[in-house]
Amino acid sequence: MMQAVRRFGAARRRAASDGGARFSVAGLQARFAALLRRDRDSVPIRDWTSTSSSRPARLPGFDQALVALALALLGFGLVMVYSASIALPDNPKSAHFTSTWFLGRHAVALGVALVAAVIAVQVPIALWEKAAPWLFVASLALLVVVLVPFIGREVKGARRWIPLGVMNFQPSELAKLAIAMYAADYMVRKMEIKENFWRAVTPMAAALAVTGVLLLLEPDMGAFIVIAAIAMGILFLGGVNGRMFLLISAVLAGSFVLMVTLSEYRRERIFAYLDPWDERYAQGKAYQLTHSLIAFGRGEFFGQGLGSSVEKLHYLPEAHTDFLLAVIGEELGFVGVAAVICAFFWLARRIFHIGRQAIALDRVFAGLMAQGIGIWMGGQAFINMGVNLGVLPTKGLTLPLMSYGGSAIVMNLVALAIVVRVDIENRQLMRGGRA
Repeated sequence: MMQAVRRFGAARRRAASDGGARFSVAGLQARFAALLRRDRDSVPIRDWTSTSSSRPARLPGFDQALVALALALLGFGLVMVYSASIALPDNPKSAHFTSTWFLGRHAVALGVALVAAVIAVQVPIALWEKAAPWLFVASLALLVVVLVPFIGREVKGARRWIPLGVMNFQPSELAKLAIAMYAADYMVRKMEIKENFWRAVTPMAAALAVTGVLLLLEPDMGAFIVIAAIAMGILFLGGVNGRMFLLISAVLAGSFVLMVTLSEYRRERIFAYLDPWDERYAQGKAYQLTHSLIAFGRGEFFGQGLGSSVEKLHYLPEAHTDFLLAVIGEELGFVGVAAVICAFFWLARRIFHIGRQAIALDRVFAGLMAQGIGIWMGGQAFINMGVNLGVLPTKGLTLPLMSYGGSAIVMNLVALAIVVRVDIENRQLMRGGRA
């Protein structure tokens, strides 16, 4: 159309310059009509009635941004685990490993985790709700089994793993998911008595106490802190009376203080955390913390470059597990650390949004369970980052989705798959269908 108009204008100007001798008005109109027909035949005319603006907006089947972020964290974690563990065979203590041994094991764990996640996302939330009490009982049974000699594997004085051949399974990881489901199911079943302190809180407190005792026998205080935070968070979000919640919080805080007071090695960790550069602790309880801080210092703003960490060269123990963030800080600097922090903040925020959406749709169990998983992911990431940065005392907690660890990666992805299932059912209800 525009081409025809331009050609018509040129023809009219030529006619004016010729004084109208060669072109009449009728001739020009006929020529313009011919040009317009030619352009119309050569260029398909768009049907403006069928544009996307006139169609109803399509609602995606699941939260694609959440899945994309989780996969990005997994991929980034795989790269950083390889970077942090590539030099381990140079140490005589790890000479039997190859430079790709941890990378291969982590890749196998990712494969198993992705398969488990695909299976978990197919299971309706109604079935998870029915299975919640039994899953919690199974997790308690496994926490007992891991303490049995010749079954549970002991590493550096801690008995936390059950060997399965392909990988070692850590029952405390299953307990985190189980407590999120059990607490959500408990709040739904006890909704009518939540204003009665003893009837509402005592059974949940007993379940938490049994879990805590079993975890402290391993010992694994870090996992107990995360599990207690999940249970307390779900009780609070489920509507337990504020005074009751404060009383429970005070009891838990007192219990942690008592455990630290009665345990000499936990007291030493607290003292080392308060003054890591003291010569009494710098080569002892604060050794990991001091070298983690040195790694962050070397990284400055943009880092030393991927693969250029010095602290991972046998100075910083467990660099590929608990202190992976320190390697990220040294190699990618403040920019890399800030990106990881923002990613986990957005991940937890999005999971909480899905949980609130489920509660608004009158799906209380699904909503509370999703928010419990959000507390797990966000809380454990916060503790791990705090330990790496010297903000919190040293605890043996991995960075979710990123640190080396088979059962942790599997349970992280299964938990996120369940959140995606909650989101899928939310969207089905919003379309007018059934969950």
